[in-house]
Formats: sequence, structure tokens, C-alpha cells
Amino acid sequence: MATVPVNPKPFLNNLTGKIVIVKSLNGEWDTKGFLASVDSYMNLQPGNTEEYIDGQFTGNLGEILIRCNNVLYLYGVPGDEEIEDAEQD
Repeated sequence: MATVPVNPKPFLNNLTGKIVIVKSLNGEWDTKGFLASVDSYMNLQPGNTEEYIDGQFTGNLGEILIRCNNVLYLYGVPGDEEIEDAEQD
């Protein structure tokens, strides 16, 4: 069974302007904020960022830059309108 590689750039570009959670590679911290931009190296620039260490809120960081090699994974957080649509279905 052959697998087809997936290009992550469209995924990241679709998340631009939306709330995302970024998990650090070493697992020590997580951040939550809206994804302002992504560059060609897949460095991330979230804004209005909150930091979480071991699941506990530690403070607001504002706008930051996260280098691509420090990211384990990221995922989009559903917005209020997406949650309402899901509840109506």
C-alpha cells in the first residue's frame, strides 16, 4: 500500500488568522493564539499568545515568533461559529 506525501503549506495557510495551539518539541510548553503568519521555512508568528506550562496558564506573551524546529505539532481550535454550526447539525 503506497502512501502519498501531503504538502503542509496549504494546511498552515488555511490556519492563518485562526486560533491555534502549538505544542513544543520538548513538551515543556504550549502556546495558544491566532496565527498571524507563516514563512517559507514554516516558522510561526502567533499573536495574542498565551503560554501554558504543564497545562497551567502562565501568562500572556503577545506576538511571538516560534522557530519551526521547536514545534512538535499544531492544530486549529474551532471558533465560536464553528462550534455553533456543529451543535445545530
